[in-house]
Amino acid sequence: MKISTKGRYGLTIMIELAKNNGNGPMSLKTIAKENDLSEHYLEQLVAPLRNASLVKSIRGAYGGYILAKEPNEITAGDIIRILEGPITPVEGIEDEEPAKQELWIRIRDAVKEVLDTTTLEDLSTYGEKGMQDPYMFYI
Repeated sequence: MKISTKGRYGLTIMIELAKNNGNGPMSLKTIAKENDLSEHYLEQLVAPLRNASLVKSIRGAYGGYILAKEPNEITAGDIIRILEGPITPVEGIEDEEPAKQELWIRIRDAVKEVLDTTTLEDLSTYGEKGMQDPYMFYI
């Protein structure tokens, strides 16, 4: 499964909104500038996120976007499914031989597990809580 720029930039929008949570609306212009992204492209991505009730738009001179839920209630899986569609590593697995079917299902389930257990709070506070590389061992 390959995550396109839609999914990657959508996660960027949501992580920035989570970092700003509780401080009022944030404009897409600010997010685009801080992350060196196209504001126009972000506008296209925020519409499905708003339609899925993950973000709310605030009108006015100091308007922008805020999260519609708390950061710990939104998972990476929620965002990726909205922007990328269903999580499937291979199309038409029912036509595959059983051993390959089982492999694709295990891969799909592993990806779903990671996406569905990683919250926006996890992503927006990564590194702030003294987290170390999970694969680094000290003796």
